Formats: sequence, structure tokens, C-alpha cells
Amino acid sequence: MAVGDARRSRWVGALIGVGLMAGVDEIVFHQLLAWHHFYDRSTGAVALASDGLLHAGELVALVAGFFLLADLLRSRALHRRQAWAGLLLGMGAFQVWDGLVHHKLLRLHQVRYDVEVLPYDLAWNGAGVVLLVVGAALAGRGR
Repeated sequence: MAVGDARRSRWVGALIGVGLMAGVDEIVFHQLLAWHHFYDRSTGAVALASDGLLHAGELVALVAGFFLLADLLRSRALHRRQAWAGLLLGMGAFQVWDGLVHHKLLRLHQVRYDVEVLPYDLAWNGAGVVLLVVGAALAGRGR
């Protein structure tokens, strides 16, 4: 498998991973559990609209990622291990970015309100770091 194919497979997997983890966050934590919205520092209408924008972005990432994956499959250029590595790296990157940048730096929202937030932050960011480490290890093994 050519180096370019492995790299492209990893990037396609990462795009799908970001979209997938954004979807899990939006569906589970925003809709089902109703713990927070993407932007909680305004009115309920703005919070709901911000969730809609996050949902639209995740769908664009997923659709684009799956079109690119189909192209890799069609041209027989998919490097499966690197695609899986990219998926895990994308999922982990979304989680760590969300946990550190959205939650702590920009304070767009917290994981949960009216509770001690530290255990939730540790679980969310820790899971993201685990995904990143496993994805990086898988990417390294495929070279």
C-alpha cells in the first residue's frame, strides 16, 4: 500500500471519527440526557439553535467522510488499519478538543450542571486521551 493511500485513509477515518463523536455528544448528552447544549450562555432558543448547528456540522463531516471512504474503496486504495487508526484519532481529538477548549477555555458549556464537574471532566477527557493513544498506537503499527 502506498504511503499516500495510508495517509489519505487515516484522514478519511479521522473525519468520520470527528463526525461520529460529535454525533454521540449531541445525541446522548444534548438530546437524551439534556445535560447541556453546545452554547449554554444565552437563551434557550440560542442554545437549541447551537445544537442544530453542531448537528449539521457532524452530518456534513459524516457524509463527506463516507463519500471519501467510498472513493478509497472504489479505487482499492483503502488502508484499513490506518482508516481505523484515523477513526479513533478523530474521535479522541473531538473529545479532548470539546473537553478542554469548549468546556474550559471558551466556557461554551460544561458536561453537566449543578453537580461536582471534576469527575465528569476527568471521564470525558480521559476517554478522549485513551482514544488518541490507541489510535496513535494503531497508526504507528501500520507503518
